[in-house]
Amino acid sequence: MGGEPGGGPIDKAEHEVTFWEQRVDAMLVLLGDKKRRIMDTAELRRGIESLGPEAYDRLSYYERWAASIASTVIEKGIVTQAEIDQRVAEIRARKADGK
Repeated sequence: MGGEPGGGPIDKAEHEVTFWEQRVDAMLVLLGDKKRRIMDTAELRRGIESLGPEAYDRLSYYERWAASIASTVIEKGIVTQAEIDQRVAEIRARKADGK
């Protein structure tokens, strides 16, 4: 976690960015653009650092971003946790149906 001693060497291996990771990156760009200025880098960092060590270690890089974005837009009243949960359920159901 930021500011904490490292737990070993950093894996610097590149990986192909997946579709959902590209979407998370795009959300952050849109939330932080000059017109909207809904979220900035400091808020992203604060959200990631507030995950706690267990979630931080369990989540991937872009999963941490997604969690931080979600908590920030909920905090700002843009969406509710119930709305996010409903949308996730819809996506999971669609995936289970093979769509």
